[in-house]
Amino acid sequence: MNDAAETRAAAVALVAGLWLAADAAHAQDPMLLIDEPGFELRLHFQAGINAVAEQNLFWNFADRFAPDAGFDSDTRWLEGYLMPGIGFTADAGERLQVYGKISAVASGTLGTDAFDAGGTGAVTLEDGYLGLRSKAETGQFFDISLGPRPFRTGTGMLIANGGSSGFERGALKLGPRKAWEQAAILRFGKDDLTATAFFIDANELSGKDSGTTIVGADLRYEPQEGRYVGITFGHVPESGSPYARAAAGGIGAPVIMPGAREGLSFINAYTRTNPFDAPLPGFFIGGDIAYQWNPDIDLRAWGGRAQVGYAFEEVSWTPTIAYSYQTFSGDDPSTTRLERFDPLYYEGNPSAWSTGTKSSMMFLNSNVNAHQISLQVKPTQADTWTLRYAHIRANELNSPIQFGQGTRLDDIDGTPTPVAGVGNHHLADDIYLEYSRIINANTYLTAGVSISFPGKGVDSLTAEHSPNWLGGFVNVIVNF
Repeated sequence: MNDAAETRAAAVALVAGLWLAADAAHAQDPMLLIDEPGFELRLHFQAGINAVAEQNLFWNFADRFAPDAGFDSDTRWLEGYLMPGIGFTADAGERLQVYGKISAVASGTLGTDAFDAGGTGAVTLEDGYLGLRSKAETGQFFDISLGPRPFRTGTGMLIANGGSSGFERGALKLGPRKAWEQAAILRFGKDDLTATAFFIDANELSGKDSGTTIVGADLRYEPQEGRYVGITFGHVPESGSPYARAAAGGIGAPVIMPGAREGLSFINAYTRTNPFDAPLPGFFIGGDIAYQWNPDIDLRAWGGRAQVGYAFEEVSWTPTIAYSYQTFSGDDPSTTRLERFDPLYYEGNPSAWSTGTKSSMMFLNSNVNAHQISLQVKPTQADTWTLRYAHIRANELNSPIQFGQGTRLDDIDGTPTPVAGVGNHHLADDIYLEYSRIINANTYLTAGVSISFPGKGVDSLTAEHSPNWLGGFVNVIVNF
């Protein structure tokens, strides 16, 4: 065989080998369309369906405050979503890599959900970004991207959930949208130290888009997974989001301040570590603190959390027990300054920053505090049971918890007078039992039941004992 023939044979063998490798890779991973040296093209797909039942929604407040509205406090609904997408990575020389992804969410709800929306649904863009990053696995690195994508800072206390679901978009509980409508993100650093600069704009509901944009930076040191310390700074150059200010002395309806979020600045420090690594390997402790200010409206607010827990990794079922206390300032009715904490776009699930479980649908992370305890066990590698308890209280009496819900007429010196907030600090006690099962590598089942017992603060809104709020759900998520 001559040299040309050998060359052609070698080329044919190389091509055949690439096709065989691609076929083998596709057989192992059906979402991988192309897997060649220096280039990968991958499909993405996620879907979910969720069945929900609620009884005495919001402690049956509707019968007290809006008896003619026709709101059904006992409801059931079915919701779901599909999220198809495609992404790629391509080498750009020896040191750089170009990447990108585009995806969309189609979601909907059958029946009437907790906020009286039903038969709703929408299709929206989720991911739509392009990026350039270094290929180095150690040493110096950088990563820049432009376009809609998920992004969070720290533990998700203020910046995490960039997309809104529910209402006209459907899928209220599943909340499939996480990506920001606009995002420009620059990461760079060396080894365990990462600096991030960002500009983000939330993907809010069309009828409730506040136009909020946030610019900021984050510095994070993470010597090993799960152990880190960091700090985030942010500023809101534009927003139409209103704030609620307590009436003087707490007597009267709250004052709504249009566009008050604009000009807000914040700083958030966070950490998680184990100071007793050798004697107590399963121990962990964490802390978060945030301070906010806006000189344009004389705002000074704060929030924070302390966590401690232990994972008994050598014990059967590997139980993990954890305690946390989180608190967020409310507006003090006795001052002219505004102290209402703005929770911005926090990660609102029970394992992150929700205040309680049921109660988290009623109380944002403002003017509330909560003692929360969780116990998690894993009977098998595929099964997880988690029990959560939360004792929730208001920080300021007669001050808005959210935007003045619960404003009512109280008899003060014989005169019916509007008062916002609650007259007792105890808001509620929530209990939540959750079961999760890994059906296979791509399919997950979760079911949960929960109950919220109203406290004296909630009862003070209705001047009577409110009923317990119960609910349950079961969902299945598929993720490729």
